[in-house]
Amino acid sequence: MKKIQIINGPNLNLLGKREPAVYGSVSFESYLDTLRVRYPQCAFSYFQSNHEGELIDKIHETGFDCDGIILNAGAYTHTSIALHDAIKSVGTPVVEVHISNVHGRESFRHHSMISPVCKGVIIGFGLDSYRLAIESFL
Repeated sequence: MKKIQIINGPNLNLLGKREPAVYGSVSFESYLDTLRVRYPQCAFSYFQSNHEGELIDKIHETGFDCDGIILNAGAYTHTSIALHDAIKSVGTPVVEVHISNVHGRESFRHHSMISPVCKGVIIGFGLDSYRLAIESFL
């Protein structure tokens, strides 16, 4: 069984409520139930935090024991050298995901500090970005 850790960063606890035109109207917890049904061969763990240090701690905690990490670092994607270093420090491959097409949004969202140390990046497919990331680990 593949062990996959999903980590969501700031403001992603508001999925389903926050800017539905951009992020949709489904909560992440509801979507996670769908993923669990679709991928019974995977054991998913889910973590969300609005605090950078907690995201780093979760990467350190799980980054040697699971088969893959799916990380939507939210706004920290564009600012966090600390997340870059945390990803680089662990042995587990990390896939960076974004629900919206960040390149079609404000210019400050066009650069990712974490992309260079991730296995890959999936951008702009809504919540389906997470499913595509799962496929990359199978």
